[in-house]
Amino acid sequence: MRTTDKLSRFNHRIGPFYIGLVLLLLTGTYQASAQAPRSRVDQLSDEDVQNFYKRAQASGLSEAQIEQAAMSQGYTLDDIAKMRRRINDLRTRTSQPQTETGTVTGRTLPTDLSQRTDSSLTTGVRKDTSRKLQVFGASLFENAKLSFEPNLRIATPRSYVVGPDDEIRIDISGASTGEFQLKVTPDGTVKVPNLPAIFVAGLTIEQAEQRIIARLRQGGYQGLGQSGSGTTANVTLTNIRSIRVTLVGEVVRPGTYTISSLGTAFNALYLAGGPNPETGSFRKINIIRGNRVIRTVDLYDFILKADQRDNVRLQDQDVIRVADYETHVELTGQVRRPAIFEVLPGETLKTVLGFAGGFADDAYQASITLRRNTARERRIVTITEEQLASFIPQRGDKYFVGKILERYENRVQLAGAVMRPGDYALEPGLETVKQLIGRGEGLRKDAFTNRATIVRERADMDRENLSFDLGKLLRGEIADIPLQSQDSLTVLSIRDLREPYYVTIEGAINQPDTVAFVNNMTVADLIAQAGGFQEGAKPNLVEVARRIRQDSAGIRTTMLEIFRFSVDRNLQITPIESTSPEFRLQPFDIVYVRTSVNYEAQKQVTIYGEVMQPGNYAIYNREERISDLIKRVGGLKPEAYIAGAQLRRMGQVVGNDLRNILNDPGSEENLLLQNGDTLFIPRRSEIVSVQGGVLNPSSVSFKGDYKFEDYISEAGGYTENARKSKGYVVYPNGRKDRTHRFLFFSSRPTIEPGSTVIIPFKPLDTNRLTSAERIGIFSLLATVSIALVNVLLR
Repeated sequence: MRTTDKLSRFNHRIGPFYIGLVLLLLTGTYQASAQAPRSRVDQLSDEDVQNFYKRAQASGLSEAQIEQAAMSQGYTLDDIAKMRRRINDLRTRTSQPQTETGTVTGRTLPTDLSQRTDSSLTTGVRKDTSRKLQVFGASLFENAKLSFEPNLRIATPRSYVVGPDDEIRIDISGASTGEFQLKVTPDGTVKVPNLPAIFVAGLTIEQAEQRIIARLRQGGYQGLGQSGSGTTANVTLTNIRSIRVTLVGEVVRPGTYTISSLGTAFNALYLAGGPNPETGSFRKINIIRGNRVIRTVDLYDFILKADQRDNVRLQDQDVIRVADYETHVELTGQVRRPAIFEVLPGETLKTVLGFAGGFADDAYQASITLRRNTARERRIVTITEEQLASFIPQRGDKYFVGKILERYENRVQLAGAVMRPGDYALEPGLETVKQLIGRGEGLRKDAFTNRATIVRERADMDRENLSFDLGKLLRGEIADIPLQSQDSLTVLSIRDLREPYYVTIEGAINQPDTVAFVNNMTVADLIAQAGGFQEGAKPNLVEVARRIRQDSAGIRTTMLEIFRFSVDRNLQITPIESTSPEFRLQPFDIVYVRTSVNYEAQKQVTIYGEVMQPGNYAIYNREERISDLIKRVGGLKPEAYIAGAQLRRMGQVVGNDLRNILNDPGSEENLLLQNGDTLFIPRRSEIVSVQGGVLNPSSVSFKGDYKFEDYISEAGGYTENARKSKGYVVYPNGRKDRTHRFLFFSSRPTIEPGSTVIIPFKPLDTNRLTSAERIGIFSLLATVSIALVNVLLR
C-alpha cells in the first residue's frame, strides 16, 4: 500500500516505514542525514532504505511517537511520504510475483464449491423404457462442456450483492494515492485502519462503493470521488465468497449445493443434473428468495432463442424448485426435431411445431394426424393446416406429420431418342406431344419416327399404352395429341429395334476380338484394329464368313457366304475369286486369318541327370524319338542307372524301360517326343522302400539275393488287414508289376534297386456286425429253432 497523505499513518502496513525514518534521525548512522536533516530522501540508496526498514522492525515506538519525532527534527510530511513509498516499493518487488503487465491481483474462486460427478446423474431418475423419443431439452444439462460456470475475468457486476468473506480492493489515485484490501467480516463489515467499521453486507457493490468512499472522505480524503477534486477511487471485487443454494422438486439430484457468489441459476441446475426428464418441468422452474418467487425460468427460451434473461445470479440461501410438468405431447414424423415437448397453457399446436423447428423439407403440410387419449380409449383427429394456430394440445397427445407422396401433380416425362430427355412441367405452352418434343430440343438423328408411345395413368391408376406415327404428327398429317399429368412419352431409336451390330476377327492375329460394327469398315481396317498379323499368319488367304440375311423360297444348301482375300504385310488387299475390291464388312461378319502350313513355334524337351550334356533341346522334326535325344546329348555317363530313367509328360510319369529303347530303337517304347517332355537319368539307387500293410513301413538297403518276401520280413511282416496276395512293386522308371496267381501257385515280382514294395490294405467292412448284434441274432435263431421243434413234435 502506497500513499502520500496524512491518513496513511493509520494503515498498519506502513508502521515500519515510520520506524525506519525515526531510526535514521535518532541513531545518526547515516552521516549525510545527520549533517543535513532537511536533505531529500532521494539521496538514500535502496540498501540504506532496507537497513532502515530492518531497524524499524526492532523499534518499540508507536506510530504517533514516530511522527512527532520526525516533525520535531524538521522533516516535512513530503519527506515522510517519500520514505514510506520507497520502503513499500522494495517490499512489493521482493514479495509479490511480477508479470509483463504488473502485479498479479486476479480474482479466485472459493475452494469449497460443489462438483458434479457423472455417476450422480442417474440417482433418483425414473427411466421410462417405453419411450423412444427424448424429452426436448433433456440433453442440455448432460453436456459436460456446458457447465454454465461463472466467468471470473469480467468486470464486477454493479448489481452484485456483497456478503461475508468477499474481498474488496480500493485504489485511490490522483492528487492522493492509496490502496486498501478489505475483507467482509462475518458480521457484514469492512475495517479501514483507524476508521469505524463500515457495514456493507446486503448492499450491491455499487452501494458499498458509495458508502466506503463517503467514509474515506470523512476520514481525511477531502473531495474523494467528487468532480474537480483530482482524486478518484476505484472499488473492485477481488476474491469472492461461496454461497449455498437448495434445489428441490423434480430435479435429477435434489439437494443443497455450494456455488460461487457469481453463480447463476443455470450453473446450479447443471450441478444437480437439471430437471428430471421423466417428471420435471423445463418451463416452470421457480427461483425462491425469502419465501417469495422472484423469477420463473423457462429453459425453452434459452434452448431456442439463446435468451439468458432468466439466468439470474443467485444469492445465499436461494431455493430453486422444479415443478412437475403439466402437459407433454409427442411430435414425430417429418419435422426437424422430433421429440416430446412440454406445453404451457395458452400455447397452440403451431407453437409446438415451432419448438420442433417446423416442417421438414418433404413434410405433408396439408394435415397432421393426432392420436388423443379419451376416458376409455383413443381416437384419431385430423388437424388441417388452417387449424394449427388455434388448436390447443392436451396431455398425452401424439402428433404425426406425414411425408408427401412420390408423385407429381404436373409432371410429364420425355425419354428415348431426343436431344434432352427428362422431366418437364405440364403448363401453358407445354400441353401437347409436339410442344414437349420442341421443349426437348427435337429428335436425334437415330430416332425411329414411324412409331412413338405414350404410357398414361388412367383414373383407376392402371396404365395404358398409346401408340402413334410420330413422323406424321410432326409433319401435321395427323392431329397433335394433348398430354396429361404423369404421361411418359418414349421415342424409340433405330438401334432399339435391332440386335447390337458387331464384327469378329479370329486366327493368327495379335488381338483377336469382337468389336462394335462401324459402317464402311474394310478387312484391312479390322486387321489393323486387331494389332496386325502374327508372325505365323498366312496373309494371302483371309476369309470372311457372312450371314445370309435375305429370305428365299425353300431351304438353301449353303448356310453362309464366304469371301477370300490376299492381304500383304502392308495391309494391301487383293480380292480372290472375283471378289469386289470395294468390299466392305457388314454386321456379324467373321474374319479368319489362317496360319502358314509350315510355320510352327519351337518345341523343346528337357533332359537332365547322368547324361553328357543335360539341358533343354528343341525338337528337330516330327519323327524325333527318345533314342534320338540320347544321341543328341552325347550319350550316358558311366554311372547312369538306365533302369531308373523316368519320362514325364504333362507332369505325369510315363512307365517305360530305357534299356529296351537303347537295345531296340524300333520298339514301341521309343516314344515320339512332345513339347514339354522331361527325361531324367538318375544314379543307381541302393534303397528299397516297403510301404502299406506292413508292421514297420521303412526303407531298407538293396540286396541282390533278396526276394519279395525277404523285404516284407525286413519291414516286420504283414499286418492283420494286409492283402498279401495283392502286393505289387513300383520300379524307379515308373513301371509297375503285381503278384501273379495260378491255382495254388503265386509268382512274386522281382525287386530292383530303387523299387518300392507296396502291400495294399483290406477295405473297411462297414457292414460287419457288432458283438451285441451277433448275440441278438443267435438268440433269435435259437428261439425259432426251439419253436419249430415243438411244432414238429406235436
